[in-house]
Amino acid sequence: MMESMHYFVWGILLGFAAGISPGPLLALVISETLIHSRKEGVLVSVAPVLTDVPIIGASVFILSGISHSDFLLGLISLTGSSFLASLAYRNIMIRDVHPRLRSVKPQSLRKGVITNFLSPHPYLFWLTIGSPIILKACRTGKFSALSFIAGFYILLIGSKILIALLVNRSKKFLKSRTYLYVIRATGVILAIFAVLFIKNGLVMLGLI
Repeated sequence: MMESMHYFVWGILLGFAAGISPGPLLALVISETLIHSRKEGVLVSVAPVLTDVPIIGASVFILSGISHSDFLLGLISLTGSSFLASLAYRNIMIRDVHPRLRSVKPQSLRKGVITNFLSPHPYLFWLTIGSPIILKACRTGKFSALSFIAGFYILLIGSKILIALLVNRSKKFLKSRTYLYVIRATGVILAIFAVLFIKNGLVMLGLI
């Protein structure tokens, strides 16, 4: 039970950080909310549920095939740490958020699905970060892996929906210090995970 809670918390932290960090999908959430309505912003927010299933499946399949090689897993872990570190740096150094707005007819869910499929972030995350965590969690039980996935998506989608609601209520939210401070705080969280992945990668490579 404690192991499942451990992975659930990991999922929550990473999901929240991913959910509020600036990126193509969040920009679309904001623009659809501002141009059309909060409903359209919410529809974009749930796009990862539709797009990520095949990405997760393929990533887990690929990594399970090389799970016997500590060297390859170590390299993947170090790659994941560099991805996390780049996201952490971007979040910590952020100054403002300016989504591009275009007045077009709402097809928000469709646009959200296309945007997420074409973004490199889901592929990089699940191949180098998410799937290694899932495989590690499976060693303690499938419920631990499901707990991580549940925690991740509850906060990934929930935080984007919350932003859509806040933007709909007050367009000044995007320029508020509170939002910038929260983004910077998630940068610190991502930096901590980057360090953990570096340590894990070095252990697998036999360097520490």
